Amino acid sequence: MNTPRRANPTAGWMIFLLIAVLGLFYVKWLPYYQRVFFAASHHSIGPSILMGTAASPPPPSLDAALEYALVYGNAIWKAMVLGLLLGSALQALLPPQWIAKVLGGTGFGSVAAGGLLSIPGMMCTCCAAPVVVGLRAGQASPGAAIAFWLGNSVLNPATLVFMGFVLGWNWTALRLALGVLMVFGLGYLVNRLVTPEEAEVANAQLSEVIESAEAGDAFARWRKILVRMALRLIPEYVVLVLLLGAARAWLFPQVGPDIGNDLAWIAAFAVAGMLFVIPTAGEVPIVQAMLTLGVGVGPAAALLMTLPPVSVPSVAMLLRSFKPRVLTLVVVSVVAAGVIGGLLAIRLGF
Repeated sequence: MNTPRRANPTAGWMIFLLIAVLGLFYVKWLPYYQRVFFAASHHSIGPSILMGTAASPPPPSLDAALEYALVYGNAIWKAMVLGLLLGSALQALLPPQWIAKVLGGTGFGSVAAGGLLSIPGMMCTCCAAPVVVGLRAGQASPGAAIAFWLGNSVLNPATLVFMGFVLGWNWTALRLALGVLMVFGLGYLVNRLVTPEEAEVANAQLSEVIESAEAGDAFARWRKILVRMALRLIPEYVVLVLLLGAARAWLFPQVGPDIGNDLAWIAAFAVAGMLFVIPTAGEVPIVQAMLTLGVGVGPAAALLMTLPPVSVPSVAMLLRSFKPRVLTLVVVSVVAAGVIGGLLAIRLGF
């Protein structure tokens, strides 16, 4: 009788690291390195994905939905494929004990590790979501997974550099200061919400994950997880992107000098930014275009803080990975960070 082939931890690590390093180099590191020089010389990284070169988003329509989906999809599809590969490989190729050891604690240490590990990823919120699914399946703590999720977009070093050359280094400083508080502070707060009962359940699930990982063909398991993740995440993701592309004009009904620094506008733009979906660094040309059209610095700063970290599609992708109260806390906190960012931009005279 054939016995199941046990997973080889060394081979699993080598394959995972190869995918991560080569994938990130091709999809993120090299393109962003080249883009830095363009940003430095042109003080721009391209047109706003929200409305292109127009003065306002197109009216809601099927054409608007398809147009946005195609532009957005072309910008992120490689990173999404990489995210699915890494998220599934985390569950099948890496020893779950390692994930639990580094990211499974409910103190600040796991949050710090999650946030720091996110920085080389530089992924948008949706492309990072499959990796977060993999981390949670490997019993990373909620706070560590949240820090990894938010840190990919909020603390993206390439985006921070683009921001400095395009918008000014004061905008980079604002984003970095509030971003650090958001990533690590919110991650720590989420971990503090873990109850003893939930910790016991996580330990029991870890034992089951370890038993499953030690038996059977790891590469066959990887294929199954990859297919399952793609079939579950991609369809809902595509539908939500289409809906948001069509609804751009409703989320941003006005773009111009009529949008001043009133608290109501700051809050409205903070909520709209949290809901909308953009590719990595997409907030930089959006904010640049809005400032050029006369939008107040308060609403612009709110968008700078809330466009990258979460969106309706990314939250939907993670509904099975976190308790509803955790995702609610994240969404509310991101909006609050946007409002605070807007008020600070006004106070500091941006």
